[in-house]
Amino acid sequence: MVLEVVKYGDPVLREKGARVEKITPEIRQFIRDMYDTMYDAKGVGLAAQQVGRALQITVLDVREATDRPSTLEINGKAVDVAAHMPMALVNPVIRAQGEAAKGPEGCLSFPEMYAEITRPEFVEVEALDGEGRAVKFRAGGLLSRAVQHEVDHLNGILFIDRMTSDTRQELKPDLEALQAATKKRLRKQK
Repeated sequence: MVLEVVKYGDPVLREKGARVEKITPEIRQFIRDMYDTMYDAKGVGLAAQQVGRALQITVLDVREATDRPSTLEINGKAVDVAAHMPMALVNPVIRAQGEAAKGPEGCLSFPEMYAEITRPEFVEVEALDGEGRAVKFRAGGLLSRAVQHEVDHLNGILFIDRMTSDTRQELKPDLEALQAATKKRLRKQK
Protein backbone atom coordinates (compact mmCIF):
# COMPACT_ATOMS: atom_id res chain seq x y z
CA MET A 1 0.00 0.00 0.00
CA VAL A 2 1.33 3.44 -0.90
CA LEU A 3 1.57 5.69 2.15
CA GLU A 4 1.55 9.48 2.23
CA VAL A 5 5.03 11.04 2.20
CA VAL A 6 5.11 13.78 4.81
CA LYS A 7 6.63 17.09 3.81
CA TYR A 8 8.96 19.57 5.49
CA GLY A 9 7.15 21.28 8.34
CA ASP A 10 5.63 18.06 9.73
CA PRO A 11 7.09 17.60 13.25
CA VAL A 12 7.58 13.84 12.78
CA LEU A 13 10.52 14.59 10.46
CA ARG A 14 12.43 15.98 13.46
CA GLU A 15 11.72 12.99 15.73
CA LYS A 16 14.40 10.44 16.54
CA GLY A 17 13.07 7.01 15.66
CA ALA A 18 12.37 4.42 18.34
CA ARG A 19 14.33 1.16 18.18
CA VAL A 20 12.42 -1.75 16.76
CA GLU A 21 12.61 -4.51 19.37
CA LYS A 22 10.95 -7.26 17.33
CA ILE A 23 10.20 -7.84 13.65
CA THR A 24 6.47 -8.52 13.87
CA PRO A 25 4.04 -9.20 11.01
CA GLU A 26 2.91 -5.55 11.38
CA ILE A 27 6.53 -4.33 10.96
CA ARG A 28 7.01 -6.59 7.91
CA GLN A 29 3.84 -5.12 6.34
CA PHE A 30 5.02 -1.60 7.16
CA ILE A 31 8.33 -2.32 5.39
CA ARG A 32 6.43 -3.62 2.32
CA ASP A 33 4.32 -0.43 2.36
CA MET A 34 7.50 1.65 2.61
CA TYR A 35 8.88 -0.10 -0.51
CA ASP A 36 5.61 0.56 -2.36
CA THR A 37 5.76 4.21 -1.32
CA MET A 38 9.43 4.66 -2.27
CA TYR A 39 8.86 3.13 -5.72
CA ASP A 40 5.69 5.14 -6.28
CA ALA A 41 7.59 8.35 -5.46
CA LYS A 42 10.56 7.26 -7.61
CA GLY A 43 12.98 7.57 -4.71
CA VAL A 44 16.11 5.59 -3.87
CA GLY A 45 15.48 5.63 -0.12
CA LEU A 46 12.76 6.27 2.42
CA ALA A 47 12.81 6.54 6.20
CA ALA A 48 9.91 5.68 8.51
CA GLN A 49 9.63 9.32 9.60
CA GLN A 50 8.88 10.27 6.01
CA VAL A 51 5.67 8.27 6.19
CA GLY A 52 4.70 9.56 9.62
CA ARG A 53 6.20 6.97 11.98
CA ALA A 54 9.22 7.65 14.19
CA LEU A 55 10.89 4.23 14.00
CA GLN A 56 14.44 3.11 13.20
CA ILE A 57 13.50 1.67 9.78
CA THR A 58 14.62 2.68 6.32
CA VAL A 59 14.35 1.09 2.88
CA LEU A 60 16.70 1.59 -0.07
CA ASP A 61 16.98 0.61 -3.71
CA VAL A 62 19.63 2.25 -5.90
CA ARG A 63 19.29 -0.03 -8.95
CA GLU A 64 17.54 2.58 -11.11
CA ALA A 65 20.20 5.25 -10.53
CA THR A 66 22.58 4.09 -13.27
CA ASP A 67 24.16 7.55 -13.63
CA ARG A 68 25.45 7.44 -10.04
CA PRO A 69 27.16 4.11 -9.36
CA SER A 70 27.24 2.37 -5.99
CA THR A 71 29.63 -0.10 -4.41
CA LEU A 72 28.90 -2.76 -1.82
CA GLU A 73 31.33 -4.93 0.14
CA ILE A 74 30.39 -7.80 2.41
CA ASN A 75 33.13 -9.42 4.50
CA GLY A 76 35.70 -7.30 2.64
CA LYS A 77 34.66 -8.57 -0.81
CA ALA A 78 32.96 -6.52 -3.52
CA VAL A 79 29.52 -7.89 -4.37
CA ASP A 80 26.87 -7.04 -6.96
CA VAL A 81 24.81 -4.16 -5.55
CA ALA A 82 21.72 -5.14 -7.56
CA ALA A 83 21.71 -8.63 -6.02
CA HIS A 84 21.19 -7.04 -2.59
CA MET A 85 18.43 -4.61 -3.56
CA PRO A 86 15.98 -3.65 -2.34
CA MET A 87 17.18 -3.55 1.25
CA ALA A 88 15.53 -2.71 4.52
CA LEU A 89 17.67 -1.55 7.43
CA VAL A 90 16.23 -1.81 10.93
CA ASN A 91 18.05 -0.12 13.84
CA PRO A 92 21.03 0.78 11.63
CA VAL A 93 24.34 1.90 13.12
CA ILE A 94 26.77 3.53 10.71
CA ARG A 95 30.41 4.55 10.75
CA ALA A 96 31.43 7.04 8.11
CA GLN A 97 34.78 6.51 6.39
CA GLY A 98 36.91 8.11 3.73
CA GLU A 99 37.29 11.61 2.44
CA ALA A 100 34.42 14.06 2.39
CA ALA A 101 32.85 14.33 -1.06
CA LYS A 102 30.21 16.65 -2.46
CA GLY A 103 27.27 15.19 -4.30
CA PRO A 104 23.75 16.09 -5.37
CA GLU A 105 20.89 15.14 -3.07
CA GLY A 106 17.17 15.51 -3.08
CA CYS A 107 14.55 14.34 -0.63
CA LEU A 108 11.00 13.08 -1.07
CA SER A 109 9.95 15.30 1.85
CA PHE A 110 11.30 18.35 -0.04
CA PRO A 111 9.78 18.00 -3.53
CA GLU A 112 11.80 19.53 -6.36
CA MET A 113 14.60 20.76 -4.06
CA TYR A 114 18.16 19.65 -4.65
CA ALA A 115 21.53 20.67 -3.28
CA GLU A 116 25.16 19.65 -3.17
CA ILE A 117 25.76 17.97 0.18
CA THR A 118 29.14 16.99 1.59
CA ARG A 119 29.33 13.54 3.16
CA PRO A 120 32.05 10.93 3.74
CA GLU A 121 32.46 8.78 0.63
CA PHE A 122 32.06 5.41 2.39
CA VAL A 123 29.97 4.06 5.24
CA GLU A 124 30.08 0.84 7.26
CA VAL A 125 26.63 -0.37 8.25
CA GLU A 126 25.37 -2.79 10.89
CA ALA A 127 21.64 -3.38 11.08
CA LEU A 128 18.90 -5.96 10.93
CA ASP A 129 17.21 -6.68 7.62
CA GLY A 130 13.44 -6.77 7.19
CA GLU A 131 13.35 -10.35 8.50
CA GLY A 132 15.39 -9.59 11.62
CA ARG A 133 18.69 -11.06 10.37
CA ALA A 134 21.93 -9.23 11.18
CA VAL A 135 23.56 -7.54 8.19
CA LYS A 136 26.93 -5.85 7.97
CA PHE A 137 28.39 -4.18 4.88
CA ARG A 138 30.45 -1.31 3.52
CA ALA A 139 28.88 0.97 0.92
CA GLY A 140 30.30 3.56 -1.47
CA GLY A 141 28.95 5.88 -4.11
CA LEU A 142 25.23 6.59 -4.20
CA LEU A 143 24.42 3.75 -1.79
CA SER A 144 26.71 5.29 0.83
CA ARG A 145 25.13 8.71 0.33
CA ALA A 146 21.59 7.25 0.47
CA VAL A 147 22.32 5.27 3.65
CA GLN A 148 23.73 8.37 5.35
CA HIS A 149 20.78 10.51 4.20
CA GLU A 150 18.22 7.99 5.48
CA VAL A 151 20.00 7.34 8.79
CA ASP A 152 20.01 11.12 9.29
CA HIS A 153 16.20 10.98 8.90
CA LEU A 154 16.03 8.25 11.56
CA ASN A 155 17.73 10.68 13.92
CA GLY A 156 15.60 13.72 13.06
CA ILE A 157 18.28 15.31 10.87
CA LEU A 158 17.24 16.67 7.47
CA PHE A 159 19.38 17.26 4.41
CA ILE A 160 18.82 21.00 4.77
CA ASP A 161 20.82 20.72 8.01
CA ARG A 162 23.80 19.54 5.93
CA MET A 163 23.58 22.33 3.33
CA THR A 164 25.98 25.23 3.27
CA SER A 165 24.49 28.43 4.67
CA ASP A 166 24.62 29.98 1.18
CA THR A 167 22.61 27.11 -0.34
CA ARG A 168 20.11 27.18 2.47
CA GLN A 169 19.72 30.95 2.09
CA GLU A 170 19.17 30.49 -1.65
CA LEU A 171 16.42 27.93 -0.97
CA LYS A 172 14.89 29.89 1.92
CA PRO A 173 11.78 31.15 0.03
CA ASP A 174 10.98 27.63 -1.20
CA LEU A 175 11.60 26.12 2.24
CA GLU A 176 9.38 28.69 3.95
CA ALA A 177 6.59 28.15 1.41
CA LEU A 178 6.75 24.35 1.80
CA GLN A 179 6.79 24.59 5.59
CA ALA A 180 3.82 26.98 5.61
CA ALA A 181 1.80 24.76 3.25
CA THR A 182 2.52 21.71 5.41
CA LYS A 183 1.54 23.46 8.63
CA LYS A 184 -1.68 24.71 7.03
CA ARG A 185 -2.54 21.17 5.87
CA LEU A 186 -1.81 19.80 9.35
CA ARG A 187 -4.11 22.38 10.97
CA LYS A 188 -6.93 21.37 8.61
CA GLN A 189 -6.49 17.71 9.56
CA LYS A 190 -7.02 18.42 13.28
